[in-house]
Amino acid sequence: MEREFFKEALQSYRQELFGSVLPFWLKNGIDRQYGGYFTCFSNEGSSLLHEHKFTWSQGRFVWMLARLYRSMQGRVEEAQRKAYLELAGSGARFLMEHARLDNGNCAFILDRRGRPVLLDEQGEARPALPGEGYDSSIYADFFVIYGLGEYARASGDRAAFDFALELYDHVLNRLAGGSYRTDPYPVPPGYKVHGKPMILLETSQELADSARSFGQEETAERLNRTAAESVMEIMGHFRRPELKVILEMIGSDNTPRNNLLGRFINPGHMIEDMWFVMHRALRQADDKLFAQAAETMLWALEAGWDREYGGLPQFLDYTGSAPQGEVPEELKEHEMVRKLRSNWSNKLWWPHSEAIYALPLAYEKLRDERLADWFRKVHNYTLATFPNPDRGIGEWIQIRDRQGKPESKVVALPVKDPFHIVRALALALPVLERLAGEE
Repeated sequence: MEREFFKEALQSYRQELFGSVLPFWLKNGIDRQYGGYFTCFSNEGSSLLHEHKFTWSQGRFVWMLARLYRSMQGRVEEAQRKAYLELAGSGARFLMEHARLDNGNCAFILDRRGRPVLLDEQGEARPALPGEGYDSSIYADFFVIYGLGEYARASGDRAAFDFALELYDHVLNRLAGGSYRTDPYPVPPGYKVHGKPMILLETSQELADSARSFGQEETAERLNRTAAESVMEIMGHFRRPELKVILEMIGSDNTPRNNLLGRFINPGHMIEDMWFVMHRALRQADDKLFAQAAETMLWALEAGWDREYGGLPQFLDYTGSAPQGEVPEELKEHEMVRKLRSNWSNKLWWPHSEAIYALPLAYEKLRDERLADWFRKVHNYTLATFPNPDRGIGEWIQIRDRQGKPESKVVALPVKDPFHIVRALALALPVLERLAGEE
């Protein structure tokens, strides 16, 4: 019975990836004049709202195309696979030419030609505030590294690898000195955020694989040490067994804060990060860590699943309710407080995408029926909710309200980004092929 369901899921994901999502982006998302990619589409995908380029999304797009080249041999025509690499190269060159500012940091947003700009949350150009720079999110730097490292591995382009590694070391220096911002999710003084060790883990272990492909064993070992340290921080500080959650923010002293910011969880981040940890465990042949990560992912689903309408809300209190708790006086106007209160119930495409890869990944190794049951539930909800009913458009509608109705709003960046869906579907295919008995 399970095998038949895995076969059904496999066929659905092939159709969504190759018949819906990728055709949209290959047709509409490629800037063939200036390089890079368009990602600022309306929620339903019917119109391009503007041509600005968030480096966050540009790096992800490069990663996506380069990974498709590496992973789709035998699954697509060879000419199509080579086209993925060529298009990845266009974005890689755009980033290497334009992403970094004079201070070495990456600009958060570029215009179509690659010049840094500032935008408001709705994607409109705005003037700079006093003392404000263009480098408003270190996450943008991480995704540039992520994309260029994967492109270097796929293409053998040593210049792309060297660029990624030099930027990575620059980022580590900024992290050590505390001189960075984290838009669109700013972190108040006295707190630390789960997103930092999470992205450091994934970027480090993927860049280590790229380093090894160039014979850089010492560099790979250094990168893997940083990945291992990130796992220790995630599982030792942000993961709270007494609450059965991963907290998104804790105090700088690694202790929980019993207020609105200290109590909230992000179920999608929990699920995504736990497959990062599972990948780390597989690289290290650490069965205990793998099982611990899978169990933590189940915590996310148990705490986060909407028992009334289905699906995973964007933010919750660690008890599973709407975000709650006192707000310190100095944080009453903080951006994260506003986002927790206004966006918590959104159902977004990306947490569900992460789960449809992470659950079969864990099930294949552990054969825990709870994982199979949750996979069936998340799969059914995801395909009933997010694919665009206008199949002529194809790309998923990424923002839904609590009841699953489309919403035209901005919840993080004013972009429509293919990364989470394509990465999850592409990574899920070989796992499901094995579970369905195709290998």
